[in-house]
Amino acid sequence: MLAALLSTGVATATPTPDEPTPAEVSSEDRATVREAIADGEIPGVNEIVHTDNIRHLANVPKAGLRGSNSDIAFQGHYAFAGNYDGFTVYDIRRPNKPKIVSEVFCPGSQNDISVYEDLLFLSVDSSRSDDSCSSTGLPATEKEAWEGMRIFDISDLRAPRYIAAVETACGSHTHTLVPDGKKNLYIYVSSYFPHASYPDCQPPHDGISVVKVPLKAPEKAHVSSFEVLFPDGGFPGDPTGTATSGCHDITVYPERKLAAGACMGDGILMDISKPAKPKVVDRVQDVEHFAFWHSATFSEDGSKVIFTDELGGGGAATCNAATGDKYGANGIYHIKGKGAKRSLEFQSYYKIPRHQADTENCVAHNGSLIPVKGRDIMVQGWYQGGVSVWEFTDSGNPHEIAFFDRGPASADRLTFGGSWSAYYYNGHIYSNGQNGLDVLRIDDRRTDGAERVRMKELNAQTQPRYLR
Repeated sequence: MLAALLSTGVATATPTPDEPTPAEVSSEDRATVREAIADGEIPGVNEIVHTDNIRHLANVPKAGLRGSNSDIAFQGHYAFAGNYDGFTVYDIRRPNKPKIVSEVFCPGSQNDISVYEDLLFLSVDSSRSDDSCSSTGLPATEKEAWEGMRIFDISDLRAPRYIAAVETACGSHTHTLVPDGKKNLYIYVSSYFPHASYPDCQPPHDGISVVKVPLKAPEKAHVSSFEVLFPDGGFPGDPTGTATSGCHDITVYPERKLAAGACMGDGILMDISKPAKPKVVDRVQDVEHFAFWHSATFSEDGSKVIFTDELGGGGAATCNAATGDKYGANGIYHIKGKGAKRSLEFQSYYKIPRHQADTENCVAHNGSLIPVKGRDIMVQGWYQGGVSVWEFTDSGNPHEIAFFDRGPASADRLTFGGSWSAYYYNGHIYSNGQNGLDVLRIDDRRTDGAERVRMKELNAQTQPRYLR
């Protein structure tokens, strides 16, 4: 059953058990971190550093929701920030002074978030006692547990209203909105089975759930189909890789009728001419350097795809010299050919050039384009690696042009922190992470003109055409 929304305004929340826990590091690693801080090789604990072309305009710490912050969506003058305990609505009409409009307590990791008109969507990929906002966490082995999509009415931003829930196979780790241009909104639900003993999530799980949302009656949202993307089962896995058992994240480019899926052991390119029936046109694998295909971003002209590798699952220190510059990085691919004969061709890797401490979780994570005519520039969160702005106009020579970073959250333990998502929206960079919401501005000749591109709405996984 659906329960009424439990709270509006600032909520009181406690961390969920889904959040990563701190891990001890060796005394040798602790000494190395302290020495690197003392020598100025890395910033001090929580010390802010950035390039001269980045300005840090604001930080809004967590308020009532104490869980891990996750993804962000935007609409008009507002930002919607996911949190393992619910979501926060920010007024960003003055980017240097964001204000919390409301917080909604509705726990369920990861609560990845998107918005469309008066609707807000949350992904729940943890076992809950029921679909309500008052549900409690259950062991993953519980057969009757609920997980899936939650839908809210946000016509009143001060009092969002919970209106529907849709249970999906293996829950919803992330999701992607796909408008059909008519009366319906489709949601590609990315999920995968983490362990064969989970009763709700049994193999084969070789595709995505497609949820259909009638826009005039969103309370009637339902799973319309399960689309099999890997009829052969997908990448079978090997000692250094991850077997494909679904997708982690999908980015669609509706105007180009394309989608790119990051699906554990596979990167895929899809034709979405028929939104309810995505069709795979090519698959690639990188057994040598990709551990876990995590997310995707298209270039503005739709000729390139950036895939990210979430080596270590986001909780490990993989931006150090020992890991190197090809693991836990981005892979740049060109799209060649036309129609059903299109293919993905690898070009190069990009990883932040700044080594991080062994107590900092760091890996390629969520980002979006900075819309500049004639250039391919992306902003991206790297957890405790901070926020990186990098250019891939020359696909064989990607390079960082700006960054914002904090020193390690701890010099003694490997802790979970940093920027989960960093997106460019209407002239500013917004980063949602464990320090709260950060607002940045980049002033660089290479990004000139981007501030004039104005969007009414942005869900990074439903990539718009920025430039006309």
